[in-house]
Amino acid sequence: MKLAAIVVTTVLTVALAAATALAFCGFYVARADTKLFNQASQVVLVRHENKTVITMANDFKGDPKEFAIVVPVPTILEKGQIRVGDRAVIEHLDAYSAPRLVEYFDDDPCRPHIQYYSRGATLRELAAQDRMAERAKSLGVTIEAQYTVGEYDILILSAKESAGLEAWLRDGGYRLPTGASAVLGSYLKQGMKFFVARVNLKEQARLGFTYLRPLQMAFESPKFMLPIRLGTLNADGPQELFVFALTRKGRVETTNYRTVRLPTGSELPLYVKDEFPQFYRAMFAEQVKRESMRAVFLEYAWDMSWCDPCAADPLSPEELRKLGVFWLAENGAGGAPDPRRIRPGGPVDVFMTRLHVRYDATSFPEDLVFQETVDRANFQGRYILHHPWKGEVKCEAAERYRQALRVRAEREAANLSSLTGWPIEDVRRKIGPLGEVKPDNRPWWQKLFAD
Repeated sequence: MKLAAIVVTTVLTVALAAATALAFCGFYVARADTKLFNQASQVVLVRHENKTVITMANDFKGDPKEFAIVVPVPTILEKGQIRVGDRAVIEHLDAYSAPRLVEYFDDDPCRPHIQYYSRGATLRELAAQDRMAERAKSLGVTIEAQYTVGEYDILILSAKESAGLEAWLRDGGYRLPTGASAVLGSYLKQGMKFFVARVNLKEQARLGFTYLRPLQMAFESPKFMLPIRLGTLNADGPQELFVFALTRKGRVETTNYRTVRLPTGSELPLYVKDEFPQFYRAMFAEQVKRESMRAVFLEYAWDMSWCDPCAADPLSPEELRKLGVFWLAENGAGGAPDPRRIRPGGPVDVFMTRLHVRYDATSFPEDLVFQETVDRANFQGRYILHHPWKGEVKCEAAERYRQALRVRAEREAANLSSLTGWPIEDVRRKIGPLGEVKPDNRPWWQKLFAD
């Protein structure tokens, strides 16, 4: 019995060590939340059929006695239709959906890894799962089940022989201790399966409450719109508005203004990691300029059961109910969500759209009018850093890799210049020929006040 306990501990250690070995899957390192922008307002719109719940968080700063807000609504509201919302939930929603910066680390070109991604069972990921299953099958490994529980991605595995299972785990980046093959083989002889957990990297910000608590109202109306014109009357220049729409069918878009997707998926120089706020503000300003400040920008659209990469965990059913997602309680006892509608990773019937608009009275003379579409395609503003491998060149593939780095560095510089409008000569001066970050020799006060 004592020996069995030691063996189990060894196997568990293999699984838990995997989190640090899966660098190629990417790490979330920064996000562009609403705090990056001044004069920013946040509105959460929950909409299904003709039922709407609006939660408004405003950027008012000052003596609360001086605060006033006027919001046009399509119907007379009774006292019971108005309440104070929870600011922390909106902050969580902001963190979950914010455009993000992720980083990857190149493998040794002389010892390439086989990459795979494991997550829940959405239709758009079936192809990737099939490839992973095919690789497992070729090694005599069967993926019996896969799902997400809390912060862990779970795989249940069976195998015909220890060598195949060991190869599959190593392909996935798991570092097995000496003697693992014999241990795995002993359990396979007993017909046992394998529980494999991988941690979902997350970063959940706990920001200070600098806004007044949000106001929330619920009503029924065929109009799906948001009044913005009154807000321009006392505005000092353009304003920022973030709309978080929670629906059942799919993505939300505006009908009286263009809805434009932000550029995404671009590879950027490594130094952007330390200047992500400056990058994102410049990038957004450049896109607004190109659209003559007459477009609404899509920053995020996703099924709220999961995220990849996760800037914060998906919201819990309780948090979503606080925002007014009333259908989660349908057919549930005592106001609790029907467990048939909730899967381990989160709610089933909630699709989130994040829209960002910079507006003034001239460029946006009309209130925003929305429609819910049936488009459930995932989208996120996501920007990528690639850390180069820096080992000794010992093979022909490594030499080709070094040559390709110079081409990649130029491509990354061009991407950054195009997205932000920054002169490409300035970008090139801050990166080396292989994409390294050049030392910043500016005086410390210049670094401090650079933003």
